[in-house]
Amino acid sequence: IDTAVAAARRALPEWSSAPGHVRARFLYAIARQVQKQHRLLSVIETIDNGKPIRETRDIDVPLVARHFYHHAGWAQLFDTEFAGYGPVGVCGQVIPWNFPILMLAWKIAPALAAGNTVVIKPAEYTSLSALAFAAILEEVALPPGVVNIVTGDGRTGSAIVNHPDVDKVAFTGSTGVGRIIRSETAGTAKKLTLELGGKSPFIVFEDADLDSAVEGVVDAIWFNQGQVCCAGSRLLVQESIAEGFYEKLRARMEKLRVGNPLDKAVDMGAIVAEVQLKTITELTEAGKAEGQIWQPSWAIPEEGWFYPPTLFTGVSPAATIAQEEIFGPVLVSMTFRSPEEAIKLGNNTRYGLAASVWSQDIDTALEVGRRIKAGAVWVNCTNQFDANAGFGGYRESGYGREGGREGMFAYVKRKATGSAAPSSVGGGFTASGASQVRPAESESASAIGTRISIDRTAKMYIGGKQARPDGGYSLDVLGPMAKVGQVGWGNRKDIRNAVEAANKACGWQWENGHTKAQILYYIAENLEQRSGEFAARIAAMTGAPVTETIKEVADSIEQWFRWAAWADKHDGAVHETTLHGLVLALNEPVGVAGVICPDEQPLLALTGMIAPLIATGNTVVVIPSESAPLAATDLYQVFETSDLPAGVVNIVTGLREEIVSTLAEHDDVDLIWTAAGDLRQIHEGSAGNMKRVWQIPPMDWSKPYIGDDEFLREATHVKNIWLPHGV
Repeated sequence: IDTAVAAARRALPEWSSAPGHVRARFLYAIARQVQKQHRLLSVIETIDNGKPIRETRDIDVPLVARHFYHHAGWAQLFDTEFAGYGPVGVCGQVIPWNFPILMLAWKIAPALAAGNTVVIKPAEYTSLSALAFAAILEEVALPPGVVNIVTGDGRTGSAIVNHPDVDKVAFTGSTGVGRIIRSETAGTAKKLTLELGGKSPFIVFEDADLDSAVEGVVDAIWFNQGQVCCAGSRLLVQESIAEGFYEKLRARMEKLRVGNPLDKAVDMGAIVAEVQLKTITELTEAGKAEGQIWQPSWAIPEEGWFYPPTLFTGVSPAATIAQEEIFGPVLVSMTFRSPEEAIKLGNNTRYGLAASVWSQDIDTALEVGRRIKAGAVWVNCTNQFDANAGFGGYRESGYGREGGREGMFAYVKRKATGSAAPSSVGGGFTASGASQVRPAESESASAIGTRISIDRTAKMYIGGKQARPDGGYSLDVLGPMAKVGQVGWGNRKDIRNAVEAANKACGWQWENGHTKAQILYYIAENLEQRSGEFAARIAAMTGAPVTETIKEVADSIEQWFRWAAWADKHDGAVHETTLHGLVLALNEPVGVAGVICPDEQPLLALTGMIAPLIATGNTVVVIPSESAPLAATDLYQVFETSDLPAGVVNIVTGLREEIVSTLAEHDDVDLIWTAAGDLRQIHEGSAGNMKRVWQIPPMDWSKPYIGDDEFLREATHVKNIWLPHGV
């Protein structure tokens, strides 16, 4: 541990001062490697932990990749979204055995995104996936010392907690160990987050969909053999339906399959270790004096640490098995008569990690959900997790959150007054796979121009296809030294075709944020592969020095990264009003956006205008730079290889004065963003359907003075959904 902490301390200055974009690139690379090694990691996790391969394959490993992708976004946005904050320093992290690689991702991803370095100890029973993850870090060439993995038992964890050079401790595990850590760090400056035990209520009302609720119970308590801190281990059923519900539940338990966890048809695998199986058995045996036990008629495998799904009914709320965390496939059930009684029973525990409420009555579900003391409450579902939603508990379930913006704050501290912001070039790092110098910097624009074909006529891009102009005419693109190429001469019909295609792509607004982010990341990735070609093209059209055009392409790639980062982070809000209930403010895309680009910085300005629009779910019709349009027509070749759905981006080239008015007047266009053209003409044309118009003033797009928040506000509108409730 001394050696690992020293390595983390040495690596801290350069890693913490590296640009957020560099950290984002590393986290993104880790996510990609996790996806590439999905099968290997799933099998390792199942062999080491005993959980079914279906769970590691379909839940654990995909969530690991999701966390690294998501936190790549926070790294990208760190300087703006966490302005005034910096990394805590060296983070000591101790993780449990029930979700070995997922807990590792929950801890490492936010720490690295914020610029911290890490010393992490996996659980002694399940260290293999952490060591496999270490190989992934080597594959992406993460700088030495940024992440250090030390295997060992409780003594190793204690050495991390008590090390004087560890600035923050993050622990997931039992409440008993959490108390010890709290005591050991008392009076120190160490930052601390604890995610501890739980005894979560699973509340079923008489109006619930009982068949769905039964499946929910299966997921709540027999997922991962019940070895889940937020497992719905206390079943609370309304008295009027209790016997019928138990009958359905027993019938379902008879069909559960327990056996070799590498068998894809198995529902429950093995308990992690003999000592844990002994604990489960002892608590269950003691529980026979506190309630009626029921187990399926079939036998569990004789070889291996297996335990059958178990149901206790008729249990008192004060019984040991109703209060103590068994951490196994044992469900304890009680009944209630009214919502008020359900709330009291639900809160009758020293824990407060999670709860699940099942009711078709929205009044009941929301009222009970709000009054249950738990960090996560699921309505008509259970065990839902995502990197953008913070997870953590109340009371003896610990404090602090993991995931989302709130989880990031666990790994930052406010900077001392007067601290300088991170340098835009920091620590000597370059992102793995970052753009290298492409054309020789001494090469002249005229020489580059002679290497660009002058006979090609770049088509427009409408509905995901290259389209010839309706009129059949083309325009020359003239560089300072020579003719560079030709583009289609668009007219009113081309604009109308593009708007129609954008409207047909309206399903884009319903894509989840993670999917949108992935596609924007792919665009950046594919653009980088052709960065030299784009730099040469821009130099030939504009006459700018190659050093400038190389930078413009690099800045464009970073823009795509930034708006990919925003795609799943532009959250809504819950408003406090005089209403007894919730008012949900949801950010929604405006719809079809017309985009009129300036002539300057033809690739970077276009990227800066369309990326925030599509990241927030809009579709766009773009009129690119009139003098240098080939940067846009080359870009649609990148779109075609990046899974961008047809119609999300449509490009119409031509003379601005001839087609802008058609775009502004079109009633199926909902929004205009303009950085060029006659503003009065645009405003007048927009009066027909009162579309929004945003004029973007001239600026250097490599360092725009307009903040991301303004782009996000202009790209969306807010829908307020009012949800009154009460019982």
